[in-house]
Amino acid sequence: MTDEQRQQSGADEPLQETVAFAFDRMTVARFREVFPNARWSDTLQAWTVPGKTARRRIDRWLASEDARHSPFEEERGRDAYQFEPILSSYLQVYDRGFRIKTPFSRTVVDELRQIPFARWNGDDKVWEIPFASYDDLQHRWEAIEEAARRAEPEERRKRAEARKGTEEEAKARRRTQERKKRRLPVSRDDLPPISRPVATSAFGIVVITEVTGEIVDPEEVIEHHPDASDEHVWAEWRAATLEELVHTWPLRDPPGEYEKIRGWWQPTLDELRDARRTAKSRERRKSISLRPGEEASTGPE
Repeated sequence: MTDEQRQQSGADEPLQETVAFAFDRMTVARFREVFPNARWSDTLQAWTVPGKTARRRIDRWLASEDARHSPFEEERGRDAYQFEPILSSYLQVYDRGFRIKTPFSRTVVDELRQIPFARWNGDDKVWEIPFASYDDLQHRWEAIEEAARRAEPEERRKRAEARKGTEEEAKARRRTQERKKRRLPVSRDDLPPISRPVATSAFGIVVITEVTGEIVDPEEVIEHHPDASDEHVWAEWRAATLEELVHTWPLRDPPGEYEKIRGWWQPTLDELRDARRTAKSRERRKSISLRPGEEASTGPE
């Protein structure tokens, strides 16, 4: 199959959302009945559900499953909390379980996604966890709270102050300046496709807009592009849109040494999933502005 055929075949590939829940045969059977196209991902340790409305459908299913919790499971979670409560400003108790609101942190999101029946309440900008999942929440709480504290604006400011004048700060500044140039060294004997997403070591998945033909000086860019040589030329790039990422056909196998040296490769499925989440969050932030005085909290990005 040619790249063009793969691209066309992948044109209808939908977005995917993930869901994790405690395993038991009956729950999985009910889930597969509602989501026949769902697939298990060993990498994500979660089920993936395709479709633009997948998140809403998953939330409805989680709500229905939450209602199925036996009084014993819910009562056991309540008792566990009473016996050994989580005392934190990030956690509140309400009639159905727990609400968690923190500054945005990728670690917090990843941890919460692993808790059975955790779901994001977009209206109130909080995560909600049922009483029945308290054991899982307690197991992950140390990592959640630590990441939340590190994400506090004051903590971020302290770390930024501590980095001032250090080599770490200088290196980060140089990396930012290089990224702003929107350029990528690519092998002049194997150029990337124009206007299609490709994966790169330095910048993730990008879209090449032009190959300038200017020869790369390896000594000048070795810090940011260690594989570059005088056999490389500069290509200009931009960020890939969510639509472009959705329509990109994934590479079955991870890239080899040759692909990494030439500077680009067809994205893998895992790379596309991560990039799609980032692009989706980026486009959501563009379309939704926070009300004055409202703090951003950890959402399902």
